[in-house]
Amino acid sequence: MTKKNQHVVPKGDNWAIRGAGNSKVTKVVSTQKEAVQIARKFAINQGSEMLVHGRNGQIRERNTYGKDSFPPKG
Repeated sequence: MTKKNQHVVPKGDNWAIRGAGNSKVTKVVSTQKEAVQIARKFAINQGSEMLVHGRNGQIRERNTYGKDSFPPKG
């Protein structure tokens, strides 16, 4: 399975999960909470990142699952 960052993005009144670089969404659900839960599972399975976008499109949360190339110091 390819490592693709998973994005939780608004889609109309719903929320979608989209793999980075994909033109099509993987799944559409009615709540952001549900989309985050699904995207987290995908990201954990792939050892990738999950990025949660707000309604304005800006990234508001980012989580890395798997090996982090730039781990926090301290």
